[in-house]
Amino acid sequence: MDPTRLKGKNILITGAARGMGEANAISFASQGANICIGDLELGEAQKVAERINADGNGKAIAVKMDVTKREDNAAAVAATVEAFGSINIGVFNAGLNKPRFFMDIDEDNWDMIMNVNTKAMWLGMQETARQMIAQGPMEDHPYKLINVGSIASRKPLLDVTVYCTSKYGVLALTHCGALGLSEHNITVNGYAPGVVVTPLWEQLDKDLVDIGFKQKEGQAYEDIVRDELQIKRVSYPKDIVGTASYLASDDSDYMTGQMIHIDGGWCIQ
Repeated sequence: MDPTRLKGKNILITGAARGMGEANAISFASQGANICIGDLELGEAQKVAERINADGNGKAIAVKMDVTKREDNAAAVAATVEAFGSINIGVFNAGLNKPRFFMDIDEDNWDMIMNVNTKAMWLGMQETARQMIAQGPMEDHPYKLINVGSIASRKPLLDVTVYCTSKYGVLALTHCGALGLSEHNITVNGYAPGVVVTPLWEQLDKDLVDIGFKQKEGQAYEDIVRDELQIKRVSYPKDIVGTASYLASDDSDYMTGQMIHIDGGWCIQ
């Protein structure tokens, strides 16, 4: 990738201690961006920051944040500004899943998933946009908010009703945020992966066995690849970072309110 494509961009990424968030942080930094890695697990976030700083292109800091708390979102934004002088881009990546069949969903399951996947994104978008508005418009380019969605916002799934609901919410936040923030020269877009081999999917694979939806670990991957995907393999974070980089770059300046699917063709059926 071009080591100067994102030069001068100061980016906050939530949930970036592992998985897609980590991959994006490293990718963005390799293109010259400065990164604030926000995660509940500070030690793991610091390891990612250390790797970025050792690579010597972009710079990185790590902050501990509970994305479901407004004050932690505000503090992460403030830390980004303190370290790098401003914030240009917010990437709201933090998320979780815990499968239940429809009649087995309880309030704890509902609240946990909705709080992390949807409420936290709304809080992050608001607090990041608040700082962007205070900074005043940039001369040549818009500020950018990037939401991590899922095929679950277009593909109802039997075993993850709450997750689907939360990701429908992400899609709505992307659309409504684009409408509500356009007057401040802030664009809102997102990308929606399908099956990505990350710690989240590895845990989901185990959970599907535990609730009796699949018979063995790995079956979820096998069934989806065989029955759903046009590109007959699962994806990896390396398959996602190019689209994320496009959304963070100046190449996407004339784009807002869009959710790009990176799903191996799952949603065309």
